[in-house]
Amino acid sequence: MAINGQVMQETYKPVKTILVSQPKPERSPYYELEKKYGLQIDWRPFIHVEGVPAKEFRKNRIRPEEYTAVIFTSKNAVDHFFRICEELRVKMSQDTKYFCLTEAIANYLQKFIVYRKRKVFVGKRVIQDLASYLKKHKNEKYLLPCSNLGAREVSEYLEANGLSWQDALMYQTVSSDLSDLSDVTYDVLVFFSPLGIKSLYDNFPDFKQNETRIAVFGNSTGKAVEERGLTINIKAPEPEAPSMTMALERYLQLSNKEV
Repeated sequence: MAINGQVMQETYKPVKTILVSQPKPERSPYYELEKKYGLQIDWRPFIHVEGVPAKEFRKNRIRPEEYTAVIFTSKNAVDHFFRICEELRVKMSQDTKYFCLTEAIANYLQKFIVYRKRKVFVGKRVIQDLASYLKKHKNEKYLLPCSNLGAREVSEYLEANGLSWQDALMYQTVSSDLSDLSDVTYDVLVFFSPLGIKSLYDNFPDFKQNETRIAVFGNSTGKAVEERGLTINIKAPEPEAPSMTMALERYLQLSNKEV
């Protein structure tokens, strides 16, 4: 690793505690690491989603029922679209078309609509997967429910292809309250997005890394860490460590040799 252009040698001090900045899963390879190396791994989401209140949404003067098609990029988008509709007492037309980026989103949509009465179009992962459907229905008026993070790739695609569309801020990703961790230190902090780093500093503006090791997943997360002047000790994905647990284990093999 390098700090200010100088290569620093990792000292690999033993790791006993790890904080993962995500909700605790039911099953995870992290649990195997915990047993194998005698670790304490805690889980704590650094960010969470909050719905935009209907009162705030009304200020945008967007009426969902005026749109003939809706594009869903996530389950959160589905949840908050129908929440807003309910709070505004809006009923979508039976003829409304729904375009879902993935099959998982389309399956989730069944909680809110009856498939046989509406038209649902499903992609595999990205907006380009829906290209043939969007081209076929180019005269629809599209609504794109989104968060404060936006949906840049989708927006750019819709704009580039001359479709009639409007984005609608319906939910926000915000920093969680971590004040109860103010007197707690961990040997390793694990981050998966720049928002996690933002939350760290929103909660602890004077955070100092000291001997805490920082693990990051993805280039954008790594960039956010470096912009704060922090040192990255563990990084994924890498050719030899495509997952975070693999990257952590490679580090633990050196730091916890005696375990």
